[in-house]
Amino acid sequence: MAERNWPVHGEITGPIVLVGFGSIGRGVLPLIERHFKYDKSRFVVIDPRDEDKALLDERGIPFIQEHVTRENYRDLLTPYLTEGEGQGFCINLSVDTGSLDMMKMCRELGVLYIDTVVEPWLGFYFDMSASNAERTNYALRESVRREKAANPGGTTAVSCCGANPGMVSWFVKKALVDLATEMKLNFTEPAVGDRVGWAKLMQRVGVKGIHIAERDTQRTKKAKPMDVFWNTWSVEGFISEGLQPAELGWGTHETWKPANLKEHDHGCKAGVFLEQPGADTRVRSWCPTPGAQYGFLVTHNEAISIADFFTVKSIDGAAEYRPTCHYAYHPCNDAVLSLHEMFGAAGKAQSVQHVLDEDELTDGIDELGVLLYGHELNAYWYGSQLSLDETRELAPYQNATGLQVTSAVLAGMVWALENPEAGIVETDEMDYRRCLEIQKPYLGPVKGYYTDWTPLAGRPGLFPEDIDENDPWQFRNILVR
Repeated sequence: MAERNWPVHGEITGPIVLVGFGSIGRGVLPLIERHFKYDKSRFVVIDPRDEDKALLDERGIPFIQEHVTRENYRDLLTPYLTEGEGQGFCINLSVDTGSLDMMKMCRELGVLYIDTVVEPWLGFYFDMSASNAERTNYALRESVRREKAANPGGTTAVSCCGANPGMVSWFVKKALVDLATEMKLNFTEPAVGDRVGWAKLMQRVGVKGIHIAERDTQRTKKAKPMDVFWNTWSVEGFISEGLQPAELGWGTHETWKPANLKEHDHGCKAGVFLEQPGADTRVRSWCPTPGAQYGFLVTHNEAISIADFFTVKSIDGAAEYRPTCHYAYHPCNDAVLSLHEMFGAAGKAQSVQHVLDEDELTDGIDELGVLLYGHELNAYWYGSQLSLDETRELAPYQNATGLQVTSAVLAGMVWALENPEAGIVETDEMDYRRCLEIQKPYLGPVKGYYTDWTPLAGRPGLFPEDIDENDPWQFRNILVR
């Protein structure tokens, strides 16, 4: 790994509590070491498993082997978060830990907080007594937005700040500015907090929708065995979200609805869901390297938050303009095979679940960006094309997928330190230029690509299809049925 003079972005004056030491927690560790001043004796890591405890032992960082639960989180975390002077920082990178409850506690204690997802307590994802609407990310997000409305301001808590959700929201704004510039519009970039200004700019540019379009081409050295789920990031997280209903932000240009599409009767009403699992729902999309591809419409917070952020409302409060927004994810080939095996067994997960580390992979990239479509320039993809080889040069303990996430956590932490009284924020509400400035050194090539591809390319083919030939960018043409 090449030696570089990495900048120190700030000082954490109080204790650091890292909850979760899986693939992302392990990858965040060297970034914290590089970019912050802090007291190592006040750095604690908590995780129920101790597979990577040696990394902490060699650094002299205390490790607590414990599940953080609804019953114990206050008693377990409070002493570590409040020890000594200064402002502490809680970094929640775990699964089955209630993000909202931990966020509220940290703000009560005056402790900075960040997570990568609105994570519920254990049992939420597979609760057979809950309705599909109650199991959505829309419902989880609304619980955080209600808390934000009830208790505005105060100590900063950054919600959903990984690669996606997180980094992709910064990409959307950058891509939107690129489009407005390319179209030679006479515009002034809206201020960070000017949600209405950003929404009106997107309306003016004519964006009908946004795909979080990703292709992971990282390959393993050995073939995947049977009854094993392999993935390049948390298998538990992927299965959990993959078995939630497929969710998307629903655009005002849409004229057709699938028969199993359901709307919400509360909250921002920017999102809808299909009564089928996201990881078994395919959509047509496009990325620069493969070109046209199938992706999975896996539910993510950003599908709702981006659609909500860019909604233009009329005087009566109705949505005058909103882009459709959803994930279109092609994971690594071994993860696709793992999904086929799982759904072939009626959704029963494999007995062994494993995150592929950088030593088990041979090559490939994680091409993760945003595809803004339906405007006069057709479609524009902007994002990161980070390779496994470059990842190995940049940071230890992670593959390309992991580094896109951990570097976003780094950017969110820096932003929180620089804005310690911002209250509860989503990444859509943060300064995208500052966050990308911090993160870009870890993202490999970050580029924009225009394409003339549409979901109607090559269709109809040998068989009749129910398509809308008048508007290529209808969800009717994107959903694989």
